[in-house]
Amino acid sequence: MPPIISFIGWHNSGKTTLSSQVVAHLKDRGYLVAVIKSTKEKGIETDQPQTDTDIYRKAGADSVALVAPDQLLFRAKPWQSDLLTLAQRYFSEMDIVIAEGFKHAAHVPKIEVRRDGESPLLRDQVAGVVAVATDLPLAGDIVFTLDQSQAIADFIEARYLKPPQTAAAKVELIIDGAAIPLSASIRSQLRTAVLALLEPVQPALHEKGLELQIRCHQSSEKRR
Repeated sequence: MPPIISFIGWHNSGKTTLSSQVVAHLKDRGYLVAVIKSTKEKGIETDQPQTDTDIYRKAGADSVALVAPDQLLFRAKPWQSDLLTLAQRYFSEMDIVIAEGFKHAAHVPKIEVRRDGESPLLRDQVAGVVAVATDLPLAGDIVFTLDQSQAIADFIEARYLKPPQTAAAKVELIIDGAAIPLSASIRSQLRTAVLALLEPVQPALHEKGLELQIRCHQSSEKRR
């Protein structure tokens, strides 16, 4: 799973402006960056009336994908809004996922964007706030000003993108979209076993990434 960091803050704090600048800096450095944004707005329409995607949506399709030469557009009902699951399911090939919102997401580092001094600090209310970006005088271990998007990109790169990983550390076990914690020895054993099994078919797998999917189906007798 790629590292995830979320920009959180009260309404009109400048989250989108700052996080989009950070995304641009990371892209300039050659990283693959995905963005997941949460919103409380309902009824947002993206399909133009009478387009093919709109016709399928009105027909009741649960998900619609449009594949074009220059892009892939995907629309689905919010069957799952958990940030970690969304990132793993749709953006596992990215170097990093930048999120906006999801202030209550567990196990996700967050940067609070704060502009006014009236609302309480979110870092005192939610877990995982690793830094604050603000135009107000504020004490803390890691505090940026709102115009320090480059420095924030440096911070993210150094903490979440630069640490070296061993081959065993890159092995992940994902079950139903959730990462299962594994010890270093188990990761190493799992990697060795899978590569040994597939070596006759793909001898160059040691040089490539690999995603292995196992589907388990219960028989009708067991379901009864």
